[in-house]
Amino acid sequence: MSDNFEVGFLHILAELHMIRAEDAVKLLASYHESDVDQIDEFLLSEGILDQESLLEALSEYYQVPSFDVEGYFFERHLLHMFPKSLLLRNEMIPLQVDENMMIMIAAQPNNPDLLAEIGEYVSYDIRFYVGVARNICDAVEEYYDKADTEINDDNEDIDKEHLLQQDFMRLEDEDDIEIYSVRDADEEDSFE
Repeated sequence: MSDNFEVGFLHILAELHMIRAEDAVKLLASYHESDVDQIDEFLLSEGILDQESLLEALSEYYQVPSFDVEGYFFERHLLHMFPKSLLLRNEMIPLQVDENMMIMIAAQPNNPDLLAEIGEYVSYDIRFYVGVARNICDAVEEYYDKADTEINDDNEDIDKEHLLQQDFMRLEDEDDIEIYSVRDADEEDSFE
């Protein structure tokens, strides 16, 4: 993000009375001295803004609706319309499609390259919402590769070995299944 964004965003925060105008310069200096890459992450990590306030300010700055991606269940087929690297690099994720309109959540919805890059993969009209970069990338990582049949981490108590044992026990119980080795089959063939 550029210095213009940082200054403009701090100005919006002051206008929204989320920070005092006289604190903006100090915050900018502290941000530049920190190891944090993006000012929105800095403001969250320092406890200056909470997620809701940050989204409100981002919405005001970019003049688009905001969307909190945390806890939202994204549809994998929409993500798979794009390369994962494109979504992560541009910090964006598709939210939904309604007829000929696709809503994309992006950390920087004013990026002039986004429409052209999106247009290489889909022909929908695009409407942007703004979201928090880290959360967008986390959602892409979570939903892009997750298999539809994947067992959730909540079900880790299911023991795979136990499931295999159940399968073997079921096979042993079935009377019509004959198990013999490949050598037995070869011996039968040699007697014919």
